Amino acid sequence: MDIRKVKKLIQLMEESDISEIEITEGEEAVRIARHRAEVMPKDAPRHVQPSAVVLPSKPFQGHIVRAPMVGTFYRAPSPGSPAFVDIGARVKEGDTLCIIESMKMMNQIKADKAGAIEAILLDNEQTVEFDQPLFTIT
Repeated sequence: MDIRKVKKLIQLMEESDISEIEITEGEEAVRIARHRAEVMPKDAPRHVQPSAVVLPSKPFQGHIVRAPMVGTFYRAPSPGSPAFVDIGARVKEGDTLCIIESMKMMNQIKADKAGAIEAILLDNEQTVEFDQPLFTIT
């Protein structure tokens, strides 16, 4: 299924009261769901289980890198490999921060700003939602 169609479905969901949709084209299928329980500004970091995240001791500062899609978050290119980045790592714009597996495709998520990684907001192999904060860069 074309990623543009998936993005359009997400956009339509954001503009409506629909909380879940499933589309099938031939042998391909996509299911998109959102949870209504959270109501907060788009730029506010979402809270996840504290035991599953690497958080700074101070409140979030700097730039928030958000998930462009729903999928599974991976900190490393393969099991047993070192993570792409760790807390305090210096990154340049375009450096790979993580991978999000979505519909059996491995999508590299790149830094859209240079700086230092202040926080990693998900644990490896955790499910990530569209627009969920992944990293903060200062």
